[in-house]
Amino acid sequence: MPSTNVKGLTETTREKLKDAVAQLEPFLNNHVLSGLIGEDDGEGAELFYRGLLSDLRHLLVFSEVAVEKTGVLLRRPNFDTEQGDRVLYEVYHHCVNAFFYPKNECYSEDGRYAYTGQDAIRFRYKPVRTARDIVLSVSKIYEELRDDLSYYESDYMTQRRMQGQK
Repeated sequence: MPSTNVKGLTETTREKLKDAVAQLEPFLNNHVLSGLIGEDDGEGAELFYRGLLSDLRHLLVFSEVAVEKTGVLLRRPNFDTEQGDRVLYEVYHHCVNAFFYPKNECYSEDGRYAYTGQDAIRFRYKPVRTARDIVLSVSKIYEELRDDLSYYESDYMTQRRMQGQK
């Protein structure tokens, strides 16, 4: 990928991740397991919210680390395209995948809804409004990142392997 594209993509990726962090951090700072469960004392609710909070914490950490890495990369006097490619690859495989394939599977993406204008995120358990809103809000950011960084899903590693074989 040309260096100007990588630098521009790194800048937009950093801004999108900063936006995601700005939404996730206050949610996680202000909500605790007992507050989300509320009056619903079923075992399913506790497992769901425990998993959801865990997945969102992981997503927040991966995103914060990516913001730091992209920031360091962009502050250098000469942009290192190879390092930029590597960082964008990591963003795709850590941040985007952490969102769309959460460890606890509290929600998933149903691709059939992606083209209907409806929310493609389906929850395993009906969440409270604030939990639902935060996931749907950041889903838009991670969908954009997935679209922007789709090259780094497989093409980047294929290119790296081919260069190593020469």
